[in-house]
Amino acid sequence: MVKITCFGAAGSVTGSNYLVETSRGRNLLVDCGLFQGSKETERRNWEQWGYNPNEIKHLILTHAHIDHSGRIPKLVKDGFRGKIITSPPTAELCRIMLLDSAHVQEMDAEWRTKRNRRRARRDVEPLYTTQDAQESLRYLAPTELDRMIDLGPGIRARLRNAGHILGSSIVEMWIEDEGKETKIVFSGDLGKHDQLIVEEPFEVIDADYLFIESTYGNRLHRTFDESKAELLEAIQYAVSHNEKVIIPAFAVERTQEILYLLGEFSRAGQLPDIPIFLDSPLAIKATEIYRNNKKYYDEDAQAIVGRGFDPFDMPRLTLTASTTESMKINQLQGSAIVISANGMCTAGRIKHHLKHNLWRAGASIIIAGFQAQGSTGRQIVDRAKTVTIFGEKVAVRAKVFTIGGLSAHADQADLLEWVGHFARKSRPRVFVIHGEPLSSEALAAAIRKRFGLDVSVPRLGQVLSLEPGKGVPEILPEVAPVDFQEKMLALTADLESEVARLREQVLARKREVREEDLERLRDIREELQAIVTG
Repeated sequence: MVKITCFGAAGSVTGSNYLVETSRGRNLLVDCGLFQGSKETERRNWEQWGYNPNEIKHLILTHAHIDHSGRIPKLVKDGFRGKIITSPPTAELCRIMLLDSAHVQEMDAEWRTKRNRRRARRDVEPLYTTQDAQESLRYLAPTELDRMIDLGPGIRARLRNAGHILGSSIVEMWIEDEGKETKIVFSGDLGKHDQLIVEEPFEVIDADYLFIESTYGNRLHRTFDESKAELLEAIQYAVSHNEKVIIPAFAVERTQEILYLLGEFSRAGQLPDIPIFLDSPLAIKATEIYRNNKKYYDEDAQAIVGRGFDPFDMPRLTLTASTTESMKINQLQGSAIVISANGMCTAGRIKHHLKHNLWRAGASIIIAGFQAQGSTGRQIVDRAKTVTIFGEKVAVRAKVFTIGGLSAHADQADLLEWVGHFARKSRPRVFVIHGEPLSSEALAAAIRKRFGLDVSVPRLGQVLSLEPGKGVPEILPEVAPVDFQEKMLALTADLESEVARLREQVLARKREVREEDLERLRDIREELQAIVTG
């Protein structure tokens, strides 16, 4: 019997971590990500694993984003000595991202320690150090896509292109048990149609059990053309007011996509003649990795290269690696485009740029990626009047542009189309993961309605016991050494608080209430009703 325990990205979009246990005692993990968002969510990074890291033989890593890879150094620190199976580009990206994450952990611990000492409290240790991250890189085992991998007696796996970011993978896994073979598929994070730079997701057609992400499981993105037009509009708005365009962007993938589009605008003569700053040392390094992995580009990106252009370069682009160079950007008068990390506005140089520009009515803030519950970016998207940055309340007066069509994640339509390839042949049991509750439940309901498949949404810490071959899994009790019931109650309270806060904001604006605000409240009410009625 195969058991899978959801130790992360169940009821949330971060902390991806799934333990796969076989009857032969060969235990492996799929992903080992950092929990990100609210303080309550991030505290989970410090909790016990729920398994013994030194008993894990393999970790299959779907891609390099920190919510999927960011706890690997802690896993190694706590005893993991197995192989980390991942694609070559993912291994390259992890070599810079995990070191950067360790630096953030160290800086955060140092800041908290200074604060605690002033209050006569104890010092704070980082989750892991740069040395821990460096040590973890030893266990990376790059493996090309589409190649069958032997993971020990009775276990095989294969990575397929997920179309999300450079090197992102779908995991196909075959486990032989009791004379029968069970096929399990983990989608990882799937890309959308017409994704920039990388190929579209591989069409897997058969599985006994499917674990599918649901980041945008309850919504549709705007069309790509609409999103490009809105990006230009946001730039022109700030330029017309002689203010800056601030773009919080994840260092890997979102930054490269934005550079790609700005390059396209530049070649078409549509881009205003203003300075452009890529203000993130990590994003600068990641962009160089993208440049060095052209064989993973899609046809459109390769065609740009074939015409003699660098897809990620344009006139007046400046790479600001040093802190001094970064500080000078906010001393610059007039319009400029500033791309900086991190994408959820919770850490990094972007916080300085927001502090200097968020209160300026003529500036543009472009939110082009998912914003987790509790993050500063989420507060901005939800139209908070002020946000706290470096302990200071900053008014939100800049014009905020939320451009969902630039997301690297599949939306509900894309996810349903991908599931449809399975539904026509193997009709697997489906588990909806990696999404906030409303999103996961909405996708689960849509899959049931369209395909008639058996679908469920696992809870954090839930154990799924999968019968050999195709069958209905037994749901076992939670095994993680934390009180997940209490956490689910807290999550429900957070959700209720979010609805109440949105209602207060709408009421406070009185005559300025927008139809989109009312539509959002109606959507939340309908989705809650759908969950309650099953």
